[in-house]
Amino acid sequence: MLDDQNYLNNLDPKGALDVAASQASQLAVKFDVTQLRQPKNIVLAGMGGSALSGLIAQAWLADELEIPFEIVREYELPGYVSEDSLVISYSYSGNTEEALSMLNDAQNKSAQIVCVAFGGQLQERAEEAGIPFLQLPDTGQPRYAALVGLQAIAHIFDKSQVTNGLVHRVSDAQTFVDSTISHLAKDVPLDKNPAKKLALELAGKSMVIFGGPLMKAAAYKWKISFNENAKNVAFWNEWPEFNHNEFIGWSSHPQEKPFGVVQLVSDQEPLRIRDRYRISNKLLSGKMPEPHQVEMCGDNKLEHLLYGVVYGDFVTLYTAILNGVNPTPVDLVEKLKEELKQIN
Repeated sequence: MLDDQNYLNNLDPKGALDVAASQASQLAVKFDVTQLRQPKNIVLAGMGGSALSGLIAQAWLADELEIPFEIVREYELPGYVSEDSLVISYSYSGNTEEALSMLNDAQNKSAQIVCVAFGGQLQERAEEAGIPFLQLPDTGQPRYAALVGLQAIAHIFDKSQVTNGLVHRVSDAQTFVDSTISHLAKDVPLDKNPAKKLALELAGKSMVIFGGPLMKAAAYKWKISFNENAKNVAFWNEWPEFNHNEFIGWSSHPQEKPFGVVQLVSDQEPLRIRDRYRISNKLLSGKMPEPHQVEMCGDNKLEHLLYGVVYGDFVTLYTAILNGVNPTPVDLVEKLKEELKQIN
């Protein structure tokens, strides 16, 4: 089934697998950004797939940034946001009501603002107010724009003097991502394609994905992609926090649990995280389904994150095919938005 190109194309008429296969080019996109004031803190205001790029950047740069960087997925910004803050107003569609609400808040607080979107109201409001605007390319869905969004954030950080050379570091990862995709793409047969093999192992189950301090962003991306690509219930958690609560939850009945468990393992994380995986898996043997450990590849933290993100894209797209669903549309989300509009 997963090697039948006609079957894949019939279930994927919008070409989500092709978008995934071409996403390395997103890392080379250039944005024209004016010089920005150096802020005292940064907030990325965005929801769902539009927040993914910020979460990846936050995990990657956790030990590099010298100022706070927070991702806010609500209607209002934190109380500390002020004229000394940089607010990145991010909505792929440009019409997300929470993002537009937070844009209002940022303007009322006189924060420095940069808007990032494909178009929509966010672009219109940015142009009306003279706010710097970065236009994303058309990828079809917000979750498919995570890598180009990361490059947009890199441009903003460099121009605000928070970082230096971040754009080049992101661009330099393009060759690595291309190489990664060459082993996962739809024309790679099942017996040589680890993403297809894992999808077959996970099909028919609810997913639980784990990551450590670095890989938690990729774990969350897997969760979103299982939800929206495969239309699967999925959950995620991060280590070491897992060992302080959820760990015990797996130890009780029922013994047979209908979950597929994935652990994203990286040697770019503290060695103690790997120790916790090993010991926890031993103690939960027979109680938690045997985890599928995905070992990250690459030479640095960014490459490990991107490897995890891209791997998850293909696993979840192949799971969609096995589920017999079109991976691209998110019809219920659109219906929800329409009903919310009627209440306003």
